[in-house]
Amino acid sequence: MNREESYQILTKHLKNKNLIKHCRSCEVAMQALCKHFHPEADANEIELWGITGLLHDADYEMAQEQNMLDKHGLLLFEYETNISDRTAHAIKAHNYEHTQVMPENDLDWSIACVDQLTGLIIAAALVRPDKQLSSVDTLTVLKRFKEKSFAKGANREAIKNCEEKLGIPLDQFITITLNAMQSIQKELGL
Repeated sequence: MNREESYQILTKHLKNKNLIKHCRSCEVAMQALCKHFHPEADANEIELWGITGLLHDADYEMAQEQNMLDKHGLLLFEYETNISDRTAHAIKAHNYEHTQVMPENDLDWSIACVDQLTGLIIAAALVRPDKQLSSVDTLTVLKRFKEKSFAKGANREAIKNCEEKLGIPLDQFITITLNAMQSIQKELGL
């Protein structure tokens, strides 16, 4: 499955424009993380990481409508069978606290961490006077990260797994993700 086919799957299952933007944020962040962890990665590997980010929340609205958020990450595969095994495992594992599918490698842990971080970064941009990603930097995100009352939905423990599970310092993980998101800030409307 290529990127265009993946985007068609995403927009078939997700209608909320903000969720689609979140998935795009995760797509570019995952591509950047692939390049960070695997500098020798070819275009197919980078695309696979991107597709994982793009599709990780494709079943979110479905799970929400069916009042089955504990199945989020699993429901997609009742409808879509053409997704690679690696991507499918990472999608299932990104919500491991509910799916009981544990992350096993850097692809799995990257989407589990970056999923939460992109939301925190967007929240940090939205409280800026200009509401632009370009006015957010790593220090701003770190400051907001420490404020427990800010963007309460962003699971800080999941984000911090970047250090233990991926061996990358939190500030560096934020920088890679933020830079990737800033590369599509016009598309994100931020």
